[in-house]
Amino acid sequence: MSSVTPADIESAIRNVADFPKAGIQFKDITPVLADAQLLAGAVDLLCDGVQPGSVDSVVGIDARGFIFAAAAAMKLGAGFVPVRKKGKLPYKTHEQDYALEYGSATVAMHVDALKPGARVLLVDDLLATGGTAAAAVALVKKLGANIRQISFLVELKFLNGREKLRGFPVRSIVVY
Repeated sequence: MSSVTPADIESAIRNVADFPKAGIQFKDITPVLADAQLLAGAVDLLCDGVQPGSVDSVVGIDARGFIFAAAAAMKLGAGFVPVRKKGKLPYKTHEQDYALEYGSATVAMHVDALKPGARVLLVDDLLATGGTAAAAVALVKKLGANIRQISFLVELKFLNGREKLRGFPVRSIVVY
């Protein structure tokens, strides 16, 4: 375990005003990614409470979640499974729609990505409204796998995304 703290990570996250549109305060995690010690520490913190061998797969959500989930999978000795935007996976998929602020989107997972009963850590960079994470949970459940923990680098608590993940242990490293 590294000596990186949630406060270290929070101090590296850059606020970008009015991105991607006016009124949005974007939490830019690229400074965390650019610092090897912070990146390793972030992965350690995302895996906190999960022992190597206690999960079979780490599921990462498109796209920044892939960065952390792949590293977490290596740390935990588990496989990595991507949840991608519709149309991006080459084999047969299960799909799940979810609501956005204006409209909807769809995520997908290969039909054979997880075995029934597989133990899963679900990882993403950001929990906002919870729609994408809830869709990923639905895909994991559709394959008969069991989520042991859901970990986020950043949570925007004021958007109440955690409400859509009730019944699952949710861990967020930095909460705004």
